[in-house]
Amino acid sequence: MAQLSCARPSLSLPVSIRKQSAASLSPWLSHTGVRRRRRLPMPVSAVAVEMPPPTLAEPEAEKERFDWLDQWYPIGPICDLDPRAPHGRTVLGLDIVAWFDGGEWRVVDDACPHRLAPLSEGRVDDKGRLQCAYHGWCFDGSGSCQFIPQAPALGPPVHKNKKACVAPYPSVVQNNILWFYPRTEPEYRDVLQRKQPPYFPDLDNPSFETIYGTRDFLYGYDFLVENLMDPAHVPYAHKGIVPPFQVEEDPGR
Repeated sequence: MAQLSCARPSLSLPVSIRKQSAASLSPWLSHTGVRRRRRLPMPVSAVAVEMPPPTLAEPEAEKERFDWLDQWYPIGPICDLDPRAPHGRTVLGLDIVAWFDGGEWRVVDDACPHRLAPLSEGRVDDKGRLQCAYHGWCFDGSGSCQFIPQAPALGPPVHKNKKACVAPYPSVVQNNILWFYPRTEPEYRDVLQRKQPPYFPDLDNPSFETIYGTRDFLYGYDFLVENLMDPAHVPYAHKGIVPPFQVEEDPGR
């Protein structure tokens, strides 16, 4: 007797069935004598059980999302900022410029509204105003244009036009560090009353030795934080640079 072929593994048949003649297996054969397949019942273990799709946990309604624009960011330690010149920085993709107007440190957009020249390439005039190096437009700490050299002295006050001003950012000095808040809308001008920069009391403690420094790194802050949290590299990667400290060696080595 010819054996039947199936795609699925064959099932064990009783001996009595194996001894049956081909005539008794006529349902398995076509009238032309060509074998045709017969579907065998699928074992229970091979039957796919339809499971309901997993439900995702809904986020907590009360969980507050981190707002990158609702934070204070450091521009630099005051000791590294020359009060006689403007200082350009890029923070969160924002081009800003900081300068000392004779009484306070100010921060505005680093683009003159006239021809978008970088104000950080300008200068601080004798009145504490930030002067553009292109055409000499001058701005005060609030971003208002105070002087346009090309405008007639007896003509209309074109410097007071709202299109002649530059957007200012809230700023404050804390822990001898200049901070700024990255929003220029009018409702954020008094943000310092609601939210202050992070305060580090040890930086103002005279019993602590404080060392400020500024370096440019060609990578992201996340890579830097990972490096700073790895103290094991300090006595080797910074040998002779940082103050020495006791390194515990393995006594078995």
